[in-house]
Amino acid sequence: MIVRIMTEGQYELDGDQLESLKHADEELLVTVRNNDAEGFRSHLATALAVVRGGQPVHASVLKESELVLPAPDMTVREARRLFDEHQIL
Repeated sequence: MIVRIMTEGQYELDGDQLESLKHADEELLVTVRNNDAEGFRSHLATALAVVRGGQPVHASVLKESELVLPAPDMTVREARRLFDEHQIL
């Protein structure tokens, strides 16, 4: 699976990484729904660490991302607005 971190780049994940990311992503969505800023920062950091553990996709290679994570410095309010725009919540 190809995952993009906004403002950072793409990574290819498989196996156990995908399972870890699925759990972190579910928790991240809950924090956005609840406007939980502390929880959002914590779960975003976890999700980003999982993705960064994958294989980086070179910037010269164009691959469609199957999942896009918020930028590392995004706030829960910004994430909620973005998720609302894309009807994720």
